[in-house]
Amino acid sequence: MRASSEISMAGTDGTTQTDPTARQGDADRTTRTDHTNETGDTDETGDTDDMDDMDDTPVMYVQSSVAGAAKILVVGPMGVGKTTLIGTVSEIKPLSTEATMSQAGARLDTKVRPSKTTTTVALDFGRITLGGELVLYLFGTPGQQRFLPAWKDLARGALGALALVDTRDLEASFDAIGHLEDLDVPFSVAVNAFPDSKPHSEDDLRSALDLLPHTPLVICDAREHQSSVKALISLVSHLIETLTEAS
Repeated sequence: MRASSEISMAGTDGTTQTDPTARQGDADRTTRTDHTNETGDTDETGDTDDMDDMDDTPVMYVQSSVAGAAKILVVGPMGVGKTTLIGTVSEIKPLSTEATMSQAGARLDTKVRPSKTTTTVALDFGRITLGGELVLYLFGTPGQQRFLPAWKDLARGALGALALVDTRDLEASFDAIGHLEDLDVPFSVAVNAFPDSKPHSEDDLRSALDLLPHTPLVICDAREHQSSVKALISLVSHLIETLTEAS
């Protein structure tokens, strides 16, 4: 499988066209996605996308070749790179609900890195087409425990989940993985490789995370498109195998 970066709306005559409701001039704009920033280690500037320019991006429909769609969660603790990964792979302008971390929130949330000044407070959303046939709708969950009720609502109807972990603090990922197991949501694990992460063997990581033998475990860089897409493909392959075995 390979990821497709094409975004188009199929017309009734088989050609592609832009959304007729888009404002004049929108068709000339590109839909290239800038990286959003969930963790300061991924982008030391700490800047997030300007949400005001969401209105400047034309709304585009999925390709006419698409035969199926799936809701996929991207979960993990605060600062693990969920917002960054969705922004990296999304073929549409991603929705991000980043908010500045306040003193009030500091009493409840553990600040991951001094350079991290924002956090997701509702969800992240993006879309990617794999192989021109399967659309994944990506829902990034908030990493803080106080947003667990919203986290559970987002899990409804999800076919599976990609659990991001940071080897510098594996313990922080236990809750997210435990929630997926409690909700019986199939998942794979992607270790987000930060610049100062120390390498660990797969056996050590599986043992530390208490993963079942069939749970996929991959290494990825949430800032890199191809690496992030491979992590999603690993999850989709696992879901297909799980559904095939169950049928």
